[in-house]
Amino acid sequence: MSKTMAQLPYHYGVKIRIFPSTEQKRLIKRNSDASRFIYNEMNGINRELYLLRQVKLPIKLVQQRIQTLENRIKSPATGISNIHGWLNNPDYDSDMKANTIKNYRSAWNLFRKVHRSGTPVFHKRRTEQRYQTSNHYTAKRGEPNMMNGSLRLLDCKHVRIAKLGRVRFKGMPQNLYARRDNIRIGTATISMDATGRYYLSLQLGSEQPFVKKLNAAIQSSIGIDLNTDNFLTDSTGNIVANPRYYRSIRGKLAKAQRKLSRRALRAKKEHRSLRDAKNYQKQRLVVANIQRKVANRRNNFLHLISTTLIKNHDLVVAEELRSKNLLRNHALAMSIADVGWRTFLEMLSYKANLYDRQFVTVSPRNTTQTCYACSFVMGTRNTSKLTLADREWTCPNCGIHHIRDLNAAQNTLAKGLAK
Repeated sequence: MSKTMAQLPYHYGVKIRIFPSTEQKRLIKRNSDASRFIYNEMNGINRELYLLRQVKLPIKLVQQRIQTLENRIKSPATGISNIHGWLNNPDYDSDMKANTIKNYRSAWNLFRKVHRSGTPVFHKRRTEQRYQTSNHYTAKRGEPNMMNGSLRLLDCKHVRIAKLGRVRFKGMPQNLYARRDNIRIGTATISMDATGRYYLSLQLGSEQPFVKKLNAAIQSSIGIDLNTDNFLTDSTGNIVANPRYYRSIRGKLAKAQRKLSRRALRAKKEHRSLRDAKNYQKQRLVVANIQRKVANRRNNFLHLISTTLIKNHDLVVAEELRSKNLLRNHALAMSIADVGWRTFLEMLSYKANLYDRQFVTVSPRNTTQTCYACSFVMGTRNTSKLTLADREWTCPNCGIHHIRDLNAAQNTLAKGLAK
């Protein structure tokens, strides 16, 4: 008996662009809308149950309604479909319904574990489309791989998806396609972004590692200091400049958004829906394309830097930065959002696991204010703390001259080694 996806030792994710036909686009939209409806319906049932349970009087009508909703939420796949018969249409993927229910319950589990994540909220109708489906294997087709499931590759340019049929794609990495016989597909997500591009995200699993094993002889540890002046400074003194991708197109984006606002205002004055206003939708695509290009350039930069750090060092130490808290500083919010620290740290984390390296985060407390040589902390013994304007400083205790970011990176590495 073959292993399940969870039992496989190695997992990987890949996102490829697909090119559906007009009919396939219609089916994607219908499944995306149905997925959002089921999620919101479950959320609405839970909210109503919460309010009804506040009624302390034993009112028979209320008790009956609570029992009805509880039965419906226990088996939403049939409970919601029986009330809303249109969900039984053959256009809808049954795995889409199951994954939507699973995602809603996962959102509640996340709230119970991490309360700051918040309770599930209603999903708004947006330009973007998304739904999840699952892959199924049968014993008669042999050992599960990328070529014999219900969602399978037909060749290097075509994939078969449940309800959609044959869809053309591009962008599958050659190393993955070459190993298609010993890789299996799990959950798949079909999505459309704001620019109208369609993508297929695949969860892959295998008994063998997805990347080549790196040289284990590397004995190199490095600490990195993330800042907005430069993107990062490492403990050896190397500096990576901040590309500031958003700032480079800020004027162009603002001009396009002003034009979009004027078209929205005109459509509203003429009592036309924005979804039916062709000029508005045309300009919306212009704005979305500018934002997509910036996001792609930033992600490419972060991937290159994170992969280089992980491949060349057996230990990488960084500060545990909470971008959500840092963004409360309105003077630096735009610069902090532009560099993408949180995304960068997440990339380092999963790539360290992928390449069998070590990535450690430490508290950023006093990494900038502490002298690396003598451990003197600025702000003590009648000294004033360093400000953001102080890029270089001399320790009043030992007299060593420090470059602010290099000193912080060295302190970060020391904390990581101690940890």
